[in-house]
Amino acid sequence: MGVRDLGHRLYSGEVSYDFVGRRRVWYVISGVILVLVIASLLLRGLNFGIEFTGGSDFQFPANECTVEDARQIMDGAVEGQSIVTQVGDDQIRVTTIALTPAESEEVTAALAEGCGVAQEDIRIQLVGPTWGDDISQKALQGLIVFLFLVTLFLVVYFEWRMAVAALVALVHDLLITIGVYSLLGFEVTPATLIGVLTILGYSLYDTVVVFDKVKENTRGVASQSRVTYSQAANLAVNQTLVRSINTSVVALLPVAAILFVGAGILGAGTLKDLALALFVGIAAGTYSSIFVATPLLAQLKEREPAMRAVAKRVEARGTATAPTSDASTPATVGGGVATVTAEDLPSVNVVSTGDRVQPRKQSRSRRKGK
Repeated sequence: MGVRDLGHRLYSGEVSYDFVGRRRVWYVISGVILVLVIASLLLRGLNFGIEFTGGSDFQFPANECTVEDARQIMDGAVEGQSIVTQVGDDQIRVTTIALTPAESEEVTAALAEGCGVAQEDIRIQLVGPTWGDDISQKALQGLIVFLFLVTLFLVVYFEWRMAVAALVALVHDLLITIGVYSLLGFEVTPATLIGVLTILGYSLYDTVVVFDKVKENTRGVASQSRVTYSQAANLAVNQTLVRSINTSVVALLPVAAILFVGAGILGAGTLKDLALALFVGIAAGTYSSIFVATPLLAQLKEREPAMRAVAKRVEARGTATAPTSDASTPATVGGGVATVTAEDLPSVNVVSTGDRVQPRKQSRSRRKGK
């Protein structure tokens, strides 16, 4: 079965994966991941870069000096731990605590002598912590404005329950992304903040795409007795599943190239701070839009009296008809809530036109049948 054929069968309901009905499983998986990352954040914290903590930065040609040689030189030159990393193929970077001009001169002389480079070839940068504080404050302000505008849009265009579900999924993605930096010990730099702010939009984009289909499928659901809200929402997730996966794969491929090839193989260390946030955030955003946001939305909606009444009517109707399985019954994967097809929805029907699936309005007699 090709991806195109799978997408057609998922859209029409011939194949259905029960994402909403198995929400407890997804909640447990997300809960375990969140416990791990939050525990790491509380116990280990984040490895903030020099831009946030302040300090001195020395960068010079490697020549015949290795990272280990530079570490030994720094152990005898300054008190406290120094971070020595390879930058590209021919550069070494050393970051230390904040040094006075006299101490910086001593470190420069020690590195020049021990690594066989001229002192003028060693680039020195002294960074104060106030610069990182300014960046953090601006990022926090941008995050607050972003969340306010997004919440307003979701409430106006959808409803407050969708806004709550989308924001919960967004916080889920942010915690996982930040927590991975703590687990792996990656340095948090301004590029990391850029990556984290970037994934906010992607995470919500994927969720809004699914919610828009949920809104379409559940239009008029309270006035019928064929499907519950959860069943209609689950069909929406299946109908957008292939699109979500394709979009995520296309987005992840170049980010993976930057992270694993650019930073890992070619040694472009400045790229990994941005690429890791994007990679983890995009993957978490795809997961949350399918396994967190929509199941949570369905759970919130099913608490409404109107949706409870629909569920009772659907259950009574199913008990009365007691259908038997035959060759035309849509395939269900995962168990849980009963499978529905696009023809069961109250507001749209599905017409197969070759390779495409198009919605059409139901006939008056069809709507009366419910």
